[in-house]
Amino acid sequence: MQVLFFYLVALVAVLSGLIVVTAKSPVNSALALVNTFFCLAVFYVMLSAPFMAAIQVMVYAGAIMVLILFVIMLLNMGVEPYKKPTHVAWGTIGSALVFLVSVFFIQRGEPTRAVGEITRDVVLRQGHTELIGKAMFVDFLLPFEIASILLLVAIVGAVILAKKEV
Repeated sequence: MQVLFFYLVALVAVLSGLIVVTAKSPVNSALALVNTFFCLAVFYVMLSAPFMAAIQVMVYAGAIMVLILFVIMLLNMGVEPYKKPTHVAWGTIGSALVFLVSVFFIQRGEPTRAVGEITRDVVLRQGHTELIGKAMFVDFLLPFEIASILLLVAIVGAVILAKKEV
């Protein structure tokens, strides 16, 4: 039953991803992206990571998508004109190539045999939230702060580009 549910959610996620890429309206594309984010949250729940699922919904499906829709409306982006079929063909060929290379490396790799200091017992004993918080704010504090500064610069840049008069 779990495998059937996984395939159903995976199908919805892939179809939503295709709608993100092929939608003519940026708002429709953003709403399909929200649906994809919800599917990813379901995957986190299926992997017994409820904290990550909640963060996925609150941060990405909530805050980031509100920001993206705000920028779309601020920049007044309309419907994109029809693309030439050659661009679509090259994009399809490139996507198929990336997919085949990914499948090749996944089949040749050993992703399930990865050994680290954080095992299932450690996660059950300490909890997801504490381990994620310790890793984010102790071990990876500098990359976390750099990412927040880059997001701030992107927001300021979007506002400056959207202003009609300086």
